[in-house]
Amino acid sequence: MVWNIGPIKVDGPVVLGPMSGYTSRGYRDFMKPFGVAVSVTEMTSAVGIKNADFKTVDYVSFDRNYPTGLQLFGHSAEDISEAATKALASNPNIDFFDINMGCPVHKILRSGAGSVLMKDPELCERIVSMVKENTGLPVTAKIRLGSDRNHMNYMDVIEHLQSAGVDAITVHARTKDQGYSGYPDFEEVRDLRDRMDVPLIISGNIYSLDNAIDAMDITGADAVMVARGGVGNPFLVTQIDEYYRSGERLPNPTVHQQIEWCIQLADMLIDEKGEECAVRKLRSIAPKFVSGCHRCREYRLRLATETDDRQSMVGILEEIDARMGLEQINTDGRRTYYNI
Repeated sequence: MVWNIGPIKVDGPVVLGPMSGYTSRGYRDFMKPFGVAVSVTEMTSAVGIKNADFKTVDYVSFDRNYPTGLQLFGHSAEDISEAATKALASNPNIDFFDINMGCPVHKILRSGAGSVLMKDPELCERIVSMVKENTGLPVTAKIRLGSDRNHMNYMDVIEHLQSAGVDAITVHARTKDQGYSGYPDFEEVRDLRDRMDVPLIISGNIYSLDNAIDAMDITGADAVMVARGGVGNPFLVTQIDEYYRSGERLPNPTVHQQIEWCIQLADMLIDEKGEECAVRKLRSIAPKFVSGCHRCREYRLRLATETDDRQSMVGILEEIDARMGLEQINTDGRRTYYNI
C-alpha cells in the first residue's frame, strides 16, 4: 500500500501519531520495526525553537532512518515558518513538517495555537504556504472536524490547505470541544478522500484492527494514524500493516511477547533519556503492556507504583511472565470503541 507525502514514497498504511511526552526518538525507533511507515515527532513549539529552548531543541534532533516529520505548533505563520527554517538548518534529516491545527488542550488553545487555527482558514493556508516556500520540504497538517457540532468547517480548511499546496492532511474525526472523549464521527467524513486532492490520514480511537479497517473503509483514507491505541500494544501496528499487505488477520500477542517488548522499550528509553527520567515515563507505559491479561489490575497498579528503577520493573514483569506468559492478551476487551 504505497502513497506519497509530496516526493516521499510511503510504503505502508500506518502513521505513528504525535503524542506529547511519548513519541520521542526512542519510542519512534521502538515502534518502527512493527510496521510504522512514517512517524511524526512530539508536538514542538515554534516559539521554543526560535528561542533555542533546550527541551524543544532536543525534539528536533533525530537521524534519518525512515520518513519522519517534525510537528510544529504556534499561533502565527511567521513564527512557524521561522521555526521550520531554523529547525531544518540544525537538522537536515527532517523529511517534512506537520502543522498542528487540531490540538484541543487548553494550554495550547490559550496560546492561539492548535484547534484555534481552524477558526481562520486563511491563516491555515498562509502557514502551509510560508513553510513550504521557506524550507522547500513537504508540509502536512493535522486538523479536526471543527470547533463543535455546530461549527464543523473541516472542508473549508481542507480547501484552503490544498490551495497552499499541502502534501497530506490528517483528520481527527472529533471536534475541538470533544477533546479525546466521546466517539469519533467517521460517518461525518464518509468518502472524504473522494473530495480531496491529497492523501488523507484518518485518526481517532484506533485501538484494534477492526477500528482501523472501519475508519479507512468509511473515509477512503490512504493511511490510518495510530497514537494512544499503540501505547502498550505495538503489535497493533503489525496487525494493521499485515492486513493491508496480505489480507491476513494476525492473532493477538501472548503476555510473554508483551513483556519482552516492554523491556525492549524500557532499554531504548533508558538509553535515550537516562534511567531516572525513563523510569518516570515507564510508570505510565509499562502497565499498558499487561492490560488485558489475568489479574491485570493488580499488576498494572504495581508497575505504576512500585517501579523505582529498571530492576524493579523487570522483576514485576518476570513475575507476570512466570504466571501467565503463554496467555494471549485480550486487546479487544480493554478499550472503549466508537460507534459506526
